[in-house]
Amino acid sequence: MNNTDIVTLLFSYEGRINRAKYWIAALVYFIVMLVAGAILFILPGIPGFILIGVLYVAMAVSGIMVGIKRLHDCDMSGWWLLVFYLVPGLLSGAGTTMGGELILNLISLAISIWAIVQLGFLRGTVGPNRFGPDPIPAAA
Repeated sequence: MNNTDIVTLLFSYEGRINRAKYWIAALVYFIVMLVAGAILFILPGIPGFILIGVLYVAMAVSGIMVGIKRLHDCDMSGWWLLVFYLVPGLLSGAGTTMGGELILNLISLAISIWAIVQLGFLRGTVGPNRFGPDPIPAAA
């Protein structure tokens, strides 16, 4: 699958994307957050918060789609996002509720660092894998 346009990059879970496209998506999310802040400044109250809610849902869905494609590039199932996105929050919450906060927060931090490295810095599978062709064309 060719992920050349921004809508396909942000809102499709099929295929693979390389690290550069992952960071392009992160840049888009950063710009959207800046725009959201400006919207709240310009349009305070309920209408602004409704618009921010819509933007937030779109960014959350898009973040999942981009993460899945990035994991596909490493020949990993998109289900790993549950570990990367949910487990750190659950561990931190459990540490606060049950005690043992330090150890659970350290485990949560370790998983979060692993997620950043896996999604943002490690090279994907060289050549095709079960999720599609290599998004980085081979050098001629």
